[in-house]
Formats: sequence, structure tokens, C-alpha cells
Amino acid sequence: MPDNQIFEAVDQYIDGLFASEDEVLVRLRQRAAEAGLPHIEVSAGQGKLLYLLTRLTGACRILEIGTLGGYSGVWLGRALPPEGELVTLELDPAYAAFARASFNEAGLGSQALILTGRALDVLATLTGPFDLVFLDANKDEYPQYFAEAARLLRPGGLLLADNVVRKGAVLEPPAGDVMAQGAARFLEILAADPRFEAIVLQQVGLKGHDGLALARRR
Repeated sequence: MPDNQIFEAVDQYIDGLFASEDEVLVRLRQRAAEAGLPHIEVSAGQGKLLYLLTRLTGACRILEIGTLGGYSGVWLGRALPPEGELVTLELDPAYAAFARASFNEAGLGSQALILTGRALDVLATLTGPFDLVFLDANKDEYPQYFAEAARLLRPGGLLLADNVVRKGAVLEPPAGDVMAQGAARFLEILAADPRFEAIVLQQVGLKGHDGLALARRR
């Protein structure tokens, strides 16, 4: 069996044991496919990791940059206490409306605040502190998102940034690949910032070859 098939099979095995989707999440994926949303949301296993990290940090206030259809937001929101809040940013009004329906169906309508517009413009209007920030939007602006995340995170808060390995393209970002260039620059800035202690988890599986950056604000 080729390596990529083994990676995917193991992912499915792990998800079956630890990250089985309930009816809400299954319907969310089905609705997203029918609506033509890009299939770029996190996997079920990655969603469960987001859930566990939220629970482990005791986060009560989460900032997500990149809502899409609300799939990762549901995993994050379900880890919040009843008084918790998820603030999630989405550029596309149609995706934001789709995500609103997703949050309502998941019973998170009163806890999820969707803000629509260019992320950097919206971020400039926000005040902290947040306990956890999840970056999962256009990678070319990750360096700028990082500056805002550092401003908004509380000491001891957790920063998560998805898709930062780009199938290894961050090693030598090709000319014209602004996503890989942005991810590589983000990692360089994060590694050099004394306010954070961080690591990157390289990942293979259903979502291909990529990685998740985890950083704690000192």
C-alpha cells in the first residue's frame, strides 16, 4: 500500500476511535458540499485536537480567523464553557451566513459571534484578552495576523496556526507561491519572538501533508 494510502487509512482508523462525527457535523459537511464550499476545512481528527486544546487551556474566549462553513468553529465552540464566547472572522458574507446556520444547528448560536470583512480590518477593531487564537485563513497574511494575535492573546494564551508546512514548500517557497512564502515568514517571525514558546506539529493523513503551529504567549 502506498504511503499516502497508509496515512489516510490510519487517519480514518484514529478518527473512528476518537473523533467520530455526530449528525450535526455530518450534515454540516453534506450541506457544505451541496453549497459548493471549498473542501478545505479541518479533518475530524484535527477538529478533535482543537477541541482538546481548548479544553486543556480552559479557554473561555476564542478568536478564529477564517470561519468558512463553521466546521472548525463547532469543534472549538463545543469546548467552551456555557459562558464562553467564540469570535470568528470571515471575508465572504455567503460563507458567514452558512456558518451562522451551522452554529445555530449545533446549539452555539448564542456563543458564536461572526464578524464579516477583511480580517486585518476587523482585527484592528477588537480588544482582548483572548485565551486562544486559531489562524486558518489566507497564509500570505499570517505574518500580519500574528502581530494582531500577539496583541490580543493573554499571557499564557495559546496561538494555533494551521497549514504552515504546505507539503514541505516552506523549506524553499517557490517564486509566486505567496501562501508558502507567508507561512515560512510567519514561522520565522514566531520562532524569533521572545514573547512566545512554540513548536510545529508536522501532519500527514486525510488532509495531505501539512502542519499545525502551537505557541504559548509567555
